Amino acid sequence: MYRGFNLTVPVSFFSDFSEKGGSLHGKNQKAVRDRLAAFKDASGNLVSSRMTAAWFPDVDAQVFISHAHKDSSMALGLAGHLHQKFGITSFVDSAVWGYSDDLLRMLDKSFCYNRDSKTYDYNKRNRSTAHVHMMLSVALSKMINQCECIIFLNTPHSIESEEYINGTTTNSPWIYSEIAMTSLIEKRLPVYHRMAKSEIAMDSFTENLNLTVKYDVDLDHLHDLSAKNYNTWVAKSGGKMGKEALDVLYEMTS
Repeated sequence: MYRGFNLTVPVSFFSDFSEKGGSLHGKNQKAVRDRLAAFKDASGNLVSSRMTAAWFPDVDAQVFISHAHKDSSMALGLAGHLHQKFGITSFVDSAVWGYSDDLLRMLDKSFCYNRDSKTYDYNKRNRSTAHVHMMLSVALSKMINQCECIIFLNTPHSIESEEYINGTTTNSPWIYSEIAMTSLIEKRLPVYHRMAKSEIAMDSFTENLNLTVKYDVDLDHLHDLSAKNYNTWVAKSGGKMGKEALDVLYEMTS
């Protein structure tokens, strides 16, 4: 990762590009779905020997888009805009939202379910959840590390600030993890990213939980990017594509 951006724009800002982003996003979703399917045999049972360190397929992206679950359409619009205007490939972490639950069900069915009592073992279930979430967290960190930059969609769905005078908070452990990781990983100049082949990481989102935990989020290390700034970037790029377009953004925010 070279640089992170804290993007604050109206929800409808990228709405014209949602369909384009959805098409690109669907390819990542299919790749994840196919990889998870490879863990099962013809009867749908988990085959442990197929579960290797390579949980997810390779995705080559320059920009990592971090967002709240309710802002999925907005994130797809941003991905579509970046691709259509600049030829930039984005990774939208919601490519695996829901699939983490599929993986958990596979593990629980194979290791946690008691067929006699028709119940799940509480302790084993806790362990399976911990394993999946830890795996996804590590994969997420890898993806952030290898993307050239990260754009965080700062909306009321992702960040709560009004009721907390001393800082900002989020209800999402995955947003908290993503933002925290951007402040910890080594910053590398764009040239290093452009020489190396990207690997994969995925994020998952856990929703519909009764337990709510608020995480303090430090956004100070991210460069603020408003709708006006974003439009200025588009104008200043003057038709530049890919890495050259990103360089314009970096120069604007240096």
